Amino acid sequence: MVIRWTDATGLRRLGEAMRGLSPKAFNVGASRALNHSGKIARTQVRRALTKQTGLKRDVIVRAVKASASSPSVLRYRMEGAGGDIALKYFAPREIRRGVSAAPFGKREVFAGTFLKGGRFPGRKAIGKFGGNVMKRLGSGRYPVEAQQSGVVIPAEMVRGQTADAFTSTIGQRLPSRLDREIRRMTKGVMS
Repeated sequence: MVIRWTDATGLRRLGEAMRGLSPKAFNVGASRALNHSGKIARTQVRRALTKQTGLKRDVIVRAVKASASSPSVLRYRMEGAGGDIALKYFAPREIRRGVSAAPFGKREVFAGTFLKGGRFPGRKAIGKFGGNVMKRLGSGRYPVEAQQSGVVIPAEMVRGQTADAFTSTIGQRLPSRLDREIRRMTKGVMS
């Protein structure tokens, strides 16, 4: 790298830019770049997770939270909440063979399960089950158990389309955003 100036103003400008890029100032800019890129990645993760799990977007938005970076701790953290999600969140429909629901975005029939009580075709929703897909555990009327989907949001966040969305978004956005922050801090002298 060769730097040439015709007069001392370029050297003074470089000196001012270097003072503006102290470790503390750099951490402020890096934190800004990390938070900006992280917000974009969070949006992409939510979109991918919606497709990957088959859940509605509002459920994903409530489950996936992020904590921003600060100049003292350069870390953008995204966390997913929830365990094995009930089938009631996957657009269940009762049919004669059981209940049809769409976990992982693929509709399938869960044989022997039910949403309503009574005889076909005049079946009625059972309020005490809260919309859950139920299955009898024995040959009698009770006990019954709410059915789960097998979708666990934290596990889904680290694989498939969701993991790819996070990795590619951060890989594309963070370097250019960090470069922009450095240019901003040094008033265009460095990039």
